[in-house]
Amino acid sequence: MATASFDTAGRAARPVSPIEKAPEVTALATLPGRKRSLVGLTRADLKQALLDIGVAERETRMRVSQLWHWIYVRGAREFSEMTNVGKGLKAQLAERFTLERPEIVSEQVSRDGTRKWLLRMAPTGAHDHNRGAEIECVYIPGDDRGTLCVSSQVGCTLTCSFCHTGTQRLVRNLSTAEIVSQLVVARDALGDFAGQMPSKDGGGEVGRLVTNIVFMGMGEPLYNLDAVIDAVSVMSDQEGLALSRRRITVSTSGIVPQIERLGLEANAMLAISLHAVRDDLRDELVPLNRKYPIAQLLEVCRNYPGVSNARRITFEYVMLKGVNDSDADARALVRLLKGIPAKINLIPFNPWPGSKYECSDWERIDRFSEIVFNAGYASPVRTPRGRDILAACGQLKSETEKMRARARMLMEEGLGAEGFYAGGED
Repeated sequence: MATASFDTAGRAARPVSPIEKAPEVTALATLPGRKRSLVGLTRADLKQALLDIGVAERETRMRVSQLWHWIYVRGAREFSEMTNVGKGLKAQLAERFTLERPEIVSEQVSRDGTRKWLLRMAPTGAHDHNRGAEIECVYIPGDDRGTLCVSSQVGCTLTCSFCHTGTQRLVRNLSTAEIVSQLVVARDALGDFAGQMPSKDGGGEVGRLVTNIVFMGMGEPLYNLDAVIDAVSVMSDQEGLALSRRRITVSTSGIVPQIERLGLEANAMLAISLHAVRDDLRDELVPLNRKYPIAQLLEVCRNYPGVSNARRITFEYVMLKGVNDSDADARALVRLLKGIPAKINLIPFNPWPGSKYECSDWERIDRFSEIVFNAGYASPVRTPRGRDILAACGQLKSETEKMRARARMLMEEGLGAEGFYAGGED
């Protein structure tokens, strides 16, 4: 159950939303009796796996490099594919481990080419009824890039009032392997591993399809920072998945004590979910602000390791009609960010059932953007992608959970799930 982690005395005059939720469970790495997958592991974890099956210490560096290449460059799905690994070792590996990925439960493709995958992780305990936790990740194709939006938690720690994903309970953190495996699944689905000759949608141009990673899916990455740092390390290893750290962006709602560590250890690009220029409004939109107010957040941004005009911080700002979209708000935003190498990403609000907010009119968004741009900041308006499949910002997983819950209810009443999906929602 979500509980407030701050003193609410003095604020009793109005209801106060909780700041954050605690994880319901801590997952086991692997269930007893179940083979562990090597997909998503760090080099250190692969080395330990080899030591566990009796590979000599002196051999492990070479063997890790072989496995690393086959898993992260070639996308191997069976140990038998590893032509430069001896038969004996392949047999040992197959006896104790697998190369399984998360299961794709469903794939939806938007009219604009965006793809959303509902992924089921391996079971990690009785809490998930031996079925495995489910999360979503989204691939967004562009003219000169392909961006994969990955999740870091099952649910979300935070309770941002405008975000549909934030209405879910927080089940648990994802492991490093579960985060990395989202990229592996995407490359599988897109034919994006070496030798698979991917082609960009519509043009037939050969080239890597997933070029950018954004930690903007389910969850607050900085409340799972150890796993996120290790995942960035695996994704950016130039002998494997080979993404540039300058093309990996970690978005946070403002966990101030962890931001410096993210920069020092992950060296990733930073995005801040800001959304308001006044503490009283941000307290409502992003309740975490009561714990780490705007002044503290911007001070740590000014000192983010490596920040420069070449490595600007992205400030995300969702456009809410009549709430945070006035000319005065735009001018205040410019004043707040003075001295911080920044770009401001304006996000049209993605509506969801039950939300009390509306998206700002396009004329208002354009005017807001113009004020920010004229002050010297890049202020792109994020084109809504994947709205028709609920893959847009803030929409992940909640509608899927709603549909599944209703399908289970019908099954309990003697109706098959197919009756629900055939009939549609009311």
